Amino acid sequence: MRKTKIAGIFLAAASSAAFSAAASAQDFSMSNFSYDYFEARVGVSPVTYGAGFSTSIHPNAHIRAEIDSEFESDYDATAAIGFHAPVNNWADIYGEVGLRTVRNPGLYNHDTEFGVEVNIGVRQWLGPQLEVGGEIGHLSIHEDDDVFGSVYARFHATELFAIGSQIRFNEIYGDQFMFTTRFKY
Repeated sequence: MRKTKIAGIFLAAASSAAFSAAASAQDFSMSNFSYDYFEARVGVSPVTYGAGFSTSIHPNAHIRAEIDSEFESDYDATAAIGFHAPVNNWADIYGEVGLRTVRNPGLYNHDTEFGVEVNIGVRQWLGPQLEVGGEIGHLSIHEDDDVFGSVYARFHATELFAIGSQIRFNEIYGDQFMFTTRFKY
């Protein structure tokens, strides 16, 4: 009987500590930006449509998934895990490693190719509602090694909604201008 009571008390204390740690992890963030969002985007020249998702899995780590397509039996999809950390009070640095899959009949002989992407970037507040940033990365896919990059500006209309524009360089669809909307959750 005594062992049962001790085990019950130990179990209650452990579960209370676990719930408390989970709650405090949700409230505490080690960055200047939210990494919890849904994103929709439209690319220009060529016209593509895309969606993205990111969520924090730790105060300094996140996962990201995104897909873009011209809707012509093609797609460019990425699933990545990454870190983020503050540089100062207004800037974050982040990096990711991810699996990239591409189906682009005009680019590759096979239907679908898989590769690895590694990138590093920076995000900076220029004012209370204006964010700018850029990234550079390396993509190894189908015996090709390419360097890609992007720069962007994003206006945070509210705490939960932002609109922006982005220029991508040397991506699967070439150099491309993008319009983005981001919904924080």
